[in-house]
Amino acid sequence: MHAIEKILARASGNERVAAGEIVTAKVDMAEVNDLYLQVVKSFKEMGGQKVKHPDKVCFVLDHYAPAPTIQSATNQKAMREFVQEQGIKYLFDINEGVCHQVMPEAGIVFPGMVLVATDSHTTTHGAFGAFGTGVGATDLATILISGELWFRVPEVIKIQIDGIPQKGTSAKDIVLHIIGKLGPSIAVYKAIEYCGSTVENMSIDERMVLCNMAVEMGAKTSYIQPDDKTMRYIKSKIDREFEIFTTDKDYKYAKEYYFNVADLTPQVAKPDNIDDVDGIDNVDKVEVHQAFIGTCTGGRLEDIEVAVQILKGKTINPRTRLVVIPASKGVYLQAVQKGYIEELIKAGATISAPGCGPCLGAHQGVLAPGEYCVTTSSRNFPGRMGSTEAKIFCVSPATAAATALEGRLADPRKYILMEE
Repeated sequence: MHAIEKILARASGNERVAAGEIVTAKVDMAEVNDLYLQVVKSFKEMGGQKVKHPDKVCFVLDHYAPAPTIQSATNQKAMREFVQEQGIKYLFDINEGVCHQVMPEAGIVFPGMVLVATDSHTTTHGAFGAFGTGVGATDLATILISGELWFRVPEVIKIQIDGIPQKGTSAKDIVLHIIGKLGPSIAVYKAIEYCGSTVENMSIDERMVLCNMAVEMGAKTSYIQPDDKTMRYIKSKIDREFEIFTTDKDYKYAKEYYFNVADLTPQVAKPDNIDDVDGIDNVDKVEVHQAFIGTCTGGRLEDIEVAVQILKGKTINPRTRLVVIPASKGVYLQAVQKGYIEELIKAGATISAPGCGPCLGAHQGVLAPGEYCVTTSSRNFPGRMGSTEAKIFCVSPATAAATALEGRLADPRKYILMEE
């Protein structure tokens, strides 16, 4: 069996499970974000009286943080009341940050667990050897009532990545390249396992980016086998028992792909499809009105650090706005302590409260008709960040910073090499 199958077997009380089989699995953590008040409504509509396992539920108010409208404030108020009424253990309010960052930081993500959330990018937690997946409001309400949910055991695709990336090329470039080659539907209701020497050498932050964007290939979940690096991170956050599963040597993958990224250049996903990807050298250097560094794919300390490396002592182009949003309060604090925030403000950046920000086109930097934006977020379809007439380029934090500096799509490598 694959490690993912062993996770689902453990959670469903079966000795063995196989791809295609339907199982009912106990959920180790269910997360609800502030887009989904419908979860609470569905819970009540389905006759829910008491949350089955309030110690295995968290609410994260991250998409509208702080609330930009009366409706979002009303929804958040209702969620806080539900959390208090039900004795739910975890509430990450508007001061905490993006769910996929705050949950690992809080020590509620661990190898071998089943984590279900009302957010498609819950695949992120495969970086820790967890089975993480996103669901809708009714499914999440079912978990609140029963503590369980049904799953079809997914087939697993193996993506091996080797080679030492060039300076200025990061996990975001690698995963954009892979999506560009394999397409947005290669893994529909399948799992993606990432492996290879490049993955082994990646930081935990970078592994989270890889796993996060597995859903942009349609994946149900993703997986990286926990190693010493994973365990050092987990043990710094958690003091509890858990089980690490490994894949049997005779397991047969649905498909296997190999990438060598030694010669990969910074990548750009062009408007309006995440799989329309090309190297920075081959993309028109269009003028850009806004650069955004943040979200669950680009708002971690390493992302802010590389932006500072490029922007320190310089000033962004006067025709371009730079919005920086740390992924969590913890990231924000570290960035302040290291002096990164001061450097970014001096360079002309606007710093906003930890959260999802303009990634979903709700607030903190939405786009006007006709505007061009580079973003470290994960999606670039029309209307994602505001006007349907705006154009969105998905890039790495380094490319976003270089672009803010030049006012047009720019290659970050020259700035990074210049500093070294």
